Amino acid sequence: MSQHKVVLLLGSNLGDQKKNVELALEKIKDAGNIISQTSEFLISEPVEFASSNIFCNIAAIIFTHLSPIQLLDCMKGIEVEMGRINDSKVLGGYTDRVIDIDIITFNKLNFTSERLIIPHKKHLFERDFSRILLKDFI
Repeated sequence: MSQHKVVLLLGSNLGDQKKNVELALEKIKDAGNIISQTSEFLISEPVEFASSNIFCNIAAIIFTHLSPIQLLDCMKGIEVEMGRINDSKVLGGYTDRVIDIDIITFNKLNFTSERLIIPHKKHLFERDFSRILLKDFI
């Protein structure tokens, strides 16, 4: 089984945001993935929705044996386990969240399915906070 290099973005704007992100990283590691690098934490305003809750964000490079869909299922499982009730795709928009884990790149793969698009173009090209976090990762 080969290892895949994946870049993730994690964010939280409910509860103890930094602690939520740190717990999510632990759960990613506990799921059998190797975390090789993380960015500094970045505090940012919500993007594409209105909220008075600020975000704590971080980028991470992980190595995984999982396929893109298996990794997506793993990340969604962690989000649910940590208390995230509503997924943005299901709602058709963004809301406050305990944790959000996005797959940004997966090796150099271009992948499109109903549930997942890699690379994550909004984070790579449209969102300022993402470009700051990803500048040393992409």
